[in-house]
Amino acid sequence: MTAQEVRTHIGYSGWASRKVLEAALALPPEDRTKPMSVSHGSIANTLAHIYFGDAIWFSRIADPGYPVPPHDALPSLDFVIEEWPRLQAKWDAWANAVTDSDLARQVPFKSRFVGNAGLPAWQIVVHVVNHATLHRGQIVGMLRQLGRKPPATDILFYYYEQTPQVAS
Repeated sequence: MTAQEVRTHIGYSGWASRKVLEAALALPPEDRTKPMSVSHGSIANTLAHIYFGDAIWFSRIADPGYPVPPHDALPSLDFVIEEWPRLQAKWDAWANAVTDSDLARQVPFKSRFVGNAGLPAWQIVVHVVNHATLHRGQIVGMLRQLGRKPPATDILFYYYEQTPQVAS
């Protein structure tokens, strides 16, 4: 994966997460927290989980001082609404500065699933985007269960928004 590809994928993930967050904010508050028996139980909790993933991996790959909420005490939706744009700006800044050689760097970390581990930075980026995509898809399903039309978050739509279209 190249630095340019990282910029594209980090940008896409932030764009898509904003889309599902906006869709969630259009819901009545009780629908955001309604138990849905999907993912992390509700739209609000799933959004908080996506934020948690973005935060912990940012702290591992770019800024060990970045504050990460405990996984067993996910932040409130109000916190996510306030902090996620700041975190995404940090991800974007990191992606804009990263070089192809930086992406090969082995990033050590400790995981509750595998203990002490490490991965190349580019693989972490792929995971961050894939993780968020999985959970955004679950939110799309929850929105449909609530009778709402979900936003289009496929990367193809991101490409369309980023590239001026040629008239046919």
